[in-house]
Parts: sequence; structure tokens; C-alpha cells
Amino acid sequence: MPETLIILTPGFPADEMDTTCIPPQQVFVKALKDNYPKLRIIILSFQYPFQEKEYLWHGIKVIAFGGQGKGGLARMATWFKAWQCLRAIKERHKPIGILSFWLGEVAFVGSLFAKWNKLKHYSWLLGQDAKAGNKYARRIKPQSVNLIAISEFIVNQYQQNYGVKPGHVIPVGVSSQPFKDVGNMRDIDLLAAGSLIPLKRYHLFVELVKELKKDHPNIRAVLCGAGPEMERLSAMLAESELEDNLILKGELPHQQVLELMQQAKVFIHPSEYEGFSTVCLEALAACATVVSFIKAMDENLPNWHIANTTEEMNRIAGELLNDDTRKYEPTLPYSVNNTAKAMMALFNYSE
Repeated sequence: MPETLIILTPGFPADEMDTTCIPPQQVFVKALKDNYPKLRIIILSFQYPFQEKEYLWHGIKVIAFGGQGKGGLARMATWFKAWQCLRAIKERHKPIGILSFWLGEVAFVGSLFAKWNKLKHYSWLLGQDAKAGNKYARRIKPQSVNLIAISEFIVNQYQQNYGVKPGHVIPVGVSSQPFKDVGNMRDIDLLAAGSLIPLKRYHLFVELVKELKKDHPNIRAVLCGAGPEMERLSAMLAESELEDNLILKGELPHQQVLELMQQAKVFIHPSEYEGFSTVCLEALAACATVVSFIKAMDENLPNWHIANTTEEMNRIAGELLNDDTRKYEPTLPYSVNNTAKAMMALFNYSE
């Protein structure tokens, strides 16, 4: 009987074409499968897909409970289904432990089940769950050894907010495989990508393009993503007369975003809070230079500039656009294959 890793997540792609649902975790799960072909992986998804179903995703079994984000008794029913499913997996398979994406409801269920059944359980802190006010952190009260932080920034945030220092740091990592050889043509000056929500502060990206247009009248910028801020950003474009300089692409398949990264000179990430932005790592792998406000790791990463103010971000981006001597070379500080190996080492699994 093959050993089994159980992954709990609030959501997972509904099918193999659903590339916009948690892309970093998709890449990670594929890396697990590629690096450990003898390992059985079973994914339990609590809320999304919205339909209750079992299916294969790239050969990996996914069990979706279709919770649809409902609260109250409906949420309790989802937890009960998950618990029953975990019991069945334990009886029929040989689980080596449980990995929960985020310290949320899935970690609450997973930690209880693991404790009662003497299984290893780890919660992977990915960003927002390290902020103050996470009710599940208070309920679970995880020990240091059971917490994996996506970055050193998240280690510090969680320790500051809950008095416990996560015992492990494992970045999500990226793969160089999706990048095709597109030459050295860089016809996008500035690129940004992500959910258009207030936290991401993409209005600063629009203001950056407006500022740099003064010295670069033909500047070409692209913003990929969808969300509630779209209407506001569109209005800002019209008001600042940037329709010819900044294109709002909306939500694109993951592969198309990666291809745009390969055409970009500078990738801008204006978010005010970020665990460890995988899009920034992907941009580095695509040979773009990254500028952001949040420093995820204590070490300085090549081709990644940290700005403390919007004025500093404007200055750095302007200097990069003015530098015609820059060479566009891939940077891969954190490989997803190493992420998979570090994760499985916690479960004492090897092949």
C-alpha cells in the first residue's frame, strides 16, 4: 500500500483548465507528483469547486465538498463531510500526515483529526492568515513545530501577532518549465498582475505610469487581473488620459500571464501586505526586474528592488527604464522542486 499525503485546502482547481485558481499551489502539487511518483496524494477541497464531486486532476485524486463559502450549519456540514472522508482515507490508505493550506478552517479540522489519530499535521502560513485577528489561530493554538511560514516576513508577522515563532520557512517556489524561449524582446515597460482588491493597491500602479509618462511619453504598461477595483482603475485611466499607455487585461490564464512577464522590463508589485508574492518570483524567472514594497526574505534577492515609499518606487522604476545596458537573465532563487523536497522532509518521506 503506497504512503499517502493528505492536503486540505479551501479551494482547488475545478479541472485542469482552471489555471487561475491558486496557481502557486497548483505548481507545488505538480512538483510533489513529479518528484515523488510513488507517493499517493489526496486533496480535500472544502469550499471550491462549488459542486460536490470527486475527480482526477493531473492524475491526482481530488475530493470536493462544494461548501460554496456558506456559514452556519452548512459550514459545519462541510466539516463533518471532511472528517468522515479523513476517517475513510485513514482506514483505506497509509497516511503519512496532513498538510493544510493556510491557517484557517481546513487547518482547524486537520489539526484536530491529526491529534486524535496521531498523525503529523502542518499548516502552511501563506499571508493573510498571519495577520492579527485570525480566529483559527486562537482556536488551534498551533505549536511552533507545526507551522510552516512562506517567508521570513510571515515568521515575524505571526510571532508578533501570536507570540509563537513558526518553526519552518518554505517558500512556494516556481518552476522554470512554463517559460518558452521568446528571445530578448521586451516591449512592455511595466507589468503588474494580481487580484484587483484594495489590499493590492493597484491605484499606485496607475499613478506610477502617470508619473513616468512625463519622461517616457510612449510608455507601455499592462495590468492583469480582475476584481472589485476594476471600475475605479478604469476611471483613473480615463481621468489621467492613460488609455494609450496602460492596458487593463482582466483575468488571464496563468500561462498567458507568464508569457507577458517574458515581454516585460519591470514588474511592479504595490501590495501593502504580502506573504511571499509568487508572481514576483515568476517575474524574476521570466527575466524581468521586480520592484515591490514588501521584503519577504531577510536576504537580498538579485533583480528585486525594495521601495520604502511611492516616491522611491517611482524613482527606481524610472532608473530601470532609463538603463539601456541591462541584461535580461532568469533568476530562480526558490525552485518549486526544492520546495517539494523540503516539505516532504518534514514528513520524513523520501523515494
